[in-house]
Amino acid sequence: IDQGTTGSTALLLDKEGKTLGRANREFPQHFPQPGWVEHDAEDIWASVESSVRDALRIAGLTGKDVEAIGITNQRETTVLWDRATGRPLARAIVWQDRRTEPRCRALREAGHSERVKATTGLVLDPYFSGTKAAYLLDQVEGARDRAARGEIAFGTVDSYLVFRLSGGAVHATDVTNASRTMLMSLATRAWDDDMLALLGVPRSVLPRIVPSAGDIARV
Repeated sequence: IDQGTTGSTALLLDKEGKTLGRANREFPQHFPQPGWVEHDAEDIWASVESSVRDALRIAGLTGKDVEAIGITNQRETTVLWDRATGRPLARAIVWQDRRTEPRCRALREAGHSERVKATTGLVLDPYFSGTKAAYLLDQVEGARDRAARGEIAFGTVDSYLVFRLSGGAVHATDVTNASRTMLMSLATRAWDDDMLALLGVPRSVLPRIVPSAGDIARV
């Protein structure tokens, strides 16, 4: 599954790497004001379902014939969803979105740039997911209280797809996506308490960090 910024592509491959089926579905982009870019995560999920279904049809196969699924995805796009239903609580904030620049500027002016870079390897910029997650938690009514009760999940698109594909059983992200959130320590490859406190993201919403290849979830 190649989940991109403007659409999703499904490739069905045999063990020799030959393409048996391929399908693509685009989905809408939303630009509520200059510098803001949003996706509806339900549109993303629908595009993945549709492209996978069509790729299987083209190949003349069914889901039972699939032994494994791999995901590549748009990286820093940020989704906040209900753990019980899997439904997004607001539109996803896309990687290009610049709305959290004032927050990043304030952190830079407060002298946190070197601290963030030393821990995460990243510059303090709205491109990354951490300030987007904090923004959604602040803007969605009751989200922080619900997060404290363990009712809300945050993740980049890979994490959202794993959650939906597993029927809500697994909330995980791979280490490379986690490294783009501005919340993970490169030294430990784990969520960093200092970065969580600095950006205002509670640990309760975070996915488990897993290797990029391996048995992450079973259907």
